[in-house]
Amino acid sequence: MNTTSLTVGFICLLVGAVCGGSFGLPSKYVRKETPWENLWGPFFFFVTIAMPVLLGPVLVKDFCSLFADAGLGVLIMPLVFGLLWGAGSMTLGMSFAFIGLSLAYSLNYGAQIITGAIVPMALHHREQILTTRGGVILLGVAVCLVGVVVSGRAAMLKDRSMKKDSPAEAPSEGGMKKPKMSAGLILAIASGVLCACYGVAASYTGPLAKIAEEQFHNEPWRVSCATTAAILWGGAISSCLYCAFKLTKNGTWKNFATPGTGRTLRLALAMAFLHNGAIYLFNLGFPKLGDLGVSVGYAVFMSFAIIVGNLHGFRTGEWKGASPQSKRLVIAGIAILIAGVCVLAKGNAMGQQ
Repeated sequence: MNTTSLTVGFICLLVGAVCGGSFGLPSKYVRKETPWENLWGPFFFFVTIAMPVLLGPVLVKDFCSLFADAGLGVLIMPLVFGLLWGAGSMTLGMSFAFIGLSLAYSLNYGAQIITGAIVPMALHHREQILTTRGGVILLGVAVCLVGVVVSGRAAMLKDRSMKKDSPAEAPSEGGMKKPKMSAGLILAIASGVLCACYGVAASYTGPLAKIAEEQFHNEPWRVSCATTAAILWGGAISSCLYCAFKLTKNGTWKNFATPGTGRTLRLALAMAFLHNGAIYLFNLGFPKLGDLGVSVGYAVFMSFAIIVGNLHGFRTGEWKGASPQSKRLVIAGIAILIAGVCVLAKGNAMGQQ
């Protein structure tokens, strides 16, 4: 594997992380009275159904024939872990509303770093764990985890210091009462473990990618579109069905006919483009990193997404009025995450020597 390929892989991951750390940002500009499901329902529909179905045949050669030839045996694992990822993405959307972008990103992406980096290695490359290279990669994951913990602590201190000047219980989206902070923290962490199933799903897309490239003569960027679609369809089962349940239970289908719906749908579409841009770039980038591309790529991707998410939190005023200690801690957390990414890059490079 040459240096150019590695460089392109890391660039894809970093640009994808910018998209991934930004996709929740448009949700801050939705009207506060908008129910959660009226924003996130269209978002998940765009992400998992509309975009893959409409863009797939345009971007991938013989799109329908490719999946027909692949068969269920090739698709089952990406679909199953994609379903779990969809459940995680859905609960991440809830955690944004409950505890804010900064803390939700830190905890969710921290759990993703651990699960998404270690599980694919344990499933597919157990022999690497006890090698020097595996040790360096695990060290990088550990450093990233420390950065996540520091960032999460900073966000908790911020929340504590800002509560002194704000009402004890502010309404969240849709007029729903916010849960206790502890419930929001648990939700964010659980969503991270489930979201990390995207990395596990990606680790099972090799056979599909081989068929797309060798039998249907798709270039790598087209192959990435095909593997992304397979995982997203799995996610549609959990995320879209839950949102449909919420819309039915709360009687909020009728809100799509009210004034302002167009703005909400445009924001959901913007979120969907950023989200799918992120995972497409991840799928395009990790194969270029070598045999442990999923493990290393996932940790790098999520670490930079945490940084971007925190920067958006600063920019949108989430840290306005926070204590100086919390601001110092979040800066330290970002620095530690960058150091962890450097260790991961070193560990990955060891396999190319």
